[in-house]
Amino acid sequence: MPAAGYRRHLYRDDAVVLRVQKLGESDRIITLLTRRHGRLRAVARGVRRTSSRFGARLEPFGHIDLQLAGSPEGVGSSLHSVSQVEAVALYGKQFLTDYPRYTAASAIAETAERLTPVEREPSLRLFQLTLGAMKALSVGEHASSLVLDAYLLRAMATAGWAPAVAECAVCGTAGQHAAFSVPAGGAVCPDCRPPGAAHPAPATLGLMNALTLGDWAVADASEPPVRRECSGLVAAHLQWHMERALRSLPLVDRRENP
Repeated sequence: MPAAGYRRHLYRDDAVVLRVQKLGESDRIITLLTRRHGRLRAVARGVRRTSSRFGARLEPFGHIDLQLAGSPEGVGSSLHSVSQVEAVALYGKQFLTDYPRYTAASAIAETAERLTPVEREPSLRLFQLTLGAMKALSVGEHASSLVLDAYLLRAMATAGWAPAVAECAVCGTAGQHAAFSVPAGGAVCPDCRPPGAAHPAPATLGLMNALTLGDWAVADASEPPVRRECSGLVAAHLQWHMERALRSLPLVDRRENP
């Protein structure tokens, strides 16, 4: 039942589709990361029918403009209703048959959902990062593993978890240090290095820094072993702060494509 005095109203926003779930025989629940209203869940009625006017526009990883019925302020039901959808760019169609890019997109979408635990809380920077990552995967200019790790590093920065790579995570001493400790917060100097710290190759920390800064010339020139070591450190750092594993991350196919 709607709250007393509450009337659902229509409003528009653009969004990235993060996830879809079946509801009943013909409906779906769509999880969206919107530009102005944060993460929302909305019911799309009848979209699984072959006669649906906009079912194909509500597939994961697409950028859409839509009209929603509900309350962006959080009054009444947490579920909105989709009343109109226009495709801006259906990025997912560009890599549905490309397993490395598809699995990278799935990990990006799950990360975006996990980093927005409160519905209707705007997160413009995360929205822009997610949209940019989906576009980058659709173009295929960079290896999907690099796009994913760049996204994870920048998304962690928006959450305040960015690993230190150009200074000691403990004392702040500038420089490229030889050890890396996830619990300590990133690279650590010899004086602050805790027991059990990893000792990545210097090029690995250089790649992490390049991905954080968007230096694609350096990132694209990196060697496969460096990329794999970088991915391991990024994943460990992310999941340490999230305090539980991402379901999609172990499925990511990191074969080189460009």
